Amino acid sequence: MLILSEVLIQNHQLESYSDLIKLIQIKAKEGEMFFDIDIKPPYPDTPDEWETDLEAKFTSAPK
Repeated sequence: MLILSEVLIQNHQLESYSDLIKLIQIKAKEGEMFFDIDIKPPYPDTPDEWETDLEAKFTSAPK
């Protein structure tokens, strides 16, 4: 299971929401099947509808 807070803790090199999206899509492509969104990303470019957006990016990533 991919947990957003753990992704953020383990990847301090991420500088933006768009960097986070790229990593989430990579993790989905690598076979992660479940995604727990437990914290708001701390980036200034995080959109208002970030939860829906993250879920959509995770589920629509090519497998």
